Amino acid sequence: MKQFEKLGIDKKFCKAIKELNIIEPTEIQQQVIPILMQNNTDLVGQAQTGTGKTAAYGLPLLHRINPTKKYVQGLILCPTRELGQQIAKQLFKFTKYSDKIFTEAVFGGAPIERQISALKRPTHIIVATPGRLIELVEKKAVDLSYVKTVILDEADEMLSMGFKKELDQILKQLDNIDNKWLFSATMPDGIKKIVNKHLSKRAVKIEVSKKSIVNKNIDHQFLICDESEKLHILLQLLNSEKGNRGIVFCKTKVAATTLAKQLNAKNITTDAIQGDLKQIERDKIMRSFRKGNMQILVATDLAARGINIDNLSFVVHYQLPDKDEYYTHRSGRTARAGNKGYSLCLITSKEIKQIRHFEKALKISFKQLRRAK
Repeated sequence: MKQFEKLGIDKKFCKAIKELNIIEPTEIQQQVIPILMQNNTDLVGQAQTGTGKTAAYGLPLLHRINPTKKYVQGLILCPTRELGQQIAKQLFKFTKYSDKIFTEAVFGGAPIERQISALKRPTHIIVATPGRLIELVEKKAVDLSYVKTVILDEADEMLSMGFKKELDQILKQLDNIDNKWLFSATMPDGIKKIVNKHLSKRAVKIEVSKKSIVNKNIDHQFLICDESEKLHILLQLLNSEKGNRGIVFCKTKVAATTLAKQLNAKNITTDAIQGDLKQIERDKIMRSFRKGNMQILVATDLAARGINIDNLSFVVHYQLPDKDEYYTHRSGRTARAGNKGYSLCLITSKEIKQIRHFEKALKISFKQLRRAK
């Protein structure tokens, strides 16, 4: 608790985060919080998923809110409904012992009328997916004219989900605000363009774990097998991991749906998160997974964006991803909040060169597993 006080965090917030078992500031929190607590500034923070970014920007943001004013003062943009709800819930927990600061999460795929109604209540911070925010602004349900701080969380995910146009539009509208804070696990060219276009040239840049952009608590593994053996190996793994939960990644919607059916046929209760699902179906699956009714979730890369569930022990790459940042995001679903986990790639002999590429590009090392005889 005293360590967060030394970073400048008010005792009221420190008391709340202690109850959440947030005791030792993570590397990103140590570096970012003192900067954001002092002056108005633009900031670019690069840190992988699960390193405590929400507290790193959320606590300084809460200090900047005047609870006596009944208008929106802070805006957080994020890629998905799940992440938005998680951020809003976290901020609510941080304010347990402070003056009431009201946060509202708004997102696509849900009835807009209900969100418009909720926003009529006093709201200090809005957490939003970019598309839904623009809809609400156009309907005059949201007034951003008093916003002093805008935060882009998991900016690379928003970009890969096709939100570039919306981000440009929102940031252009908020051109004159005091604080723009961007957080991203990776820094592809698209993110660099957003930084150069919308953030100050004097923006502070913080890069955590420069030696590796992938979480150091993840044990990276691969196992070579034939394509036809993958299902059998996966079943063996799941049987050996009874009581532990994880996510299995496929490249395509068809592959994810097919694998989920194959696993269910083998009495492994699971479901597939893929892009064709309606929001109500996605919510039902995620609720079931969060409650522990399923040991694993099968997912495609884009459909899994923003899925942040603590205490996942492993990630399996049933099919290798096409992009380096996809591997970063996939593996980052495990080993969150200081826990350990492993990321296992099931590959054919032809794909060993892709593993070597990941090692070089992401500065990580893989351990080869041998099949039990």
